[in-house]
Amino acid sequence: MTMRLPLSKDNFATIISVYAPTMTNPDENKEAFYNQLASVLSGIPCRDKLLLIGDFNARIGRDNDKWPLVMGKHGIGKCNSNGELLLALRSEFELIVTKTMFKQKDERKTT
Repeated sequence: MTMRLPLSKDNFATIISVYAPTMTNPDENKEAFYNQLASVLSGIPCRDKLLLIGDFNARIGRDNDKWPLVMGKHGIGKCNSNGELLLALRSEFELIVTKTMFKQKDERKTT
């Protein structure tokens, strides 16, 4: 779902809500999802404030040596294949990946 909201005379916010395929889905479904999402993102005016929210069914882990401009140092575990797809999308569109704004103990970082 996509929604474009006026913020002021010439400023807009675009909100995109998504639910990505789970790890058990075939790779073709995951690639189709990310291709469609990339197409939607390409159509958003550059001046818009963008909020891309939802469940990406991804784990990006803590390997911030591989993705230094993408993630902080407070991830947990290892990146899975859905995480790789999310990080690639993030790099292509210069997005910020976040789950929480608070430092937490590792056992509280997953659900």
